[in-house]
Amino acid sequence: MLGLGETKEEVIETLHDLKNAKVDVVTIGQYLQPSKKHLPVKRFITPDEFKEYEQLGLGLGFRHVESSALVRSSYRAHKHIE
Repeated sequence: MLGLGETKEEVIETLHDLKNAKVDVVTIGQYLQPSKKHLPVKRFITPDEFKEYEQLGLGLGFRHVESSALVRSSYRAHKHIE
């Protein structure tokens, strides 16, 4: 989940760390504040930024990358296990 105040460099570092840990599927989505009791959204990620993270992930060799505002961990999960 993005939008909680992370930097681009932190996202990129995390993708590298995940790849080094032999993760092969990554989902990247926008954090949405579920209620006033939860942390607020710091920033909304642009579609171009999500696309950039997807391209970076694929370039790093992830087998599958889902990256857009409404993506959640189970997003299109059936595609990831094929």
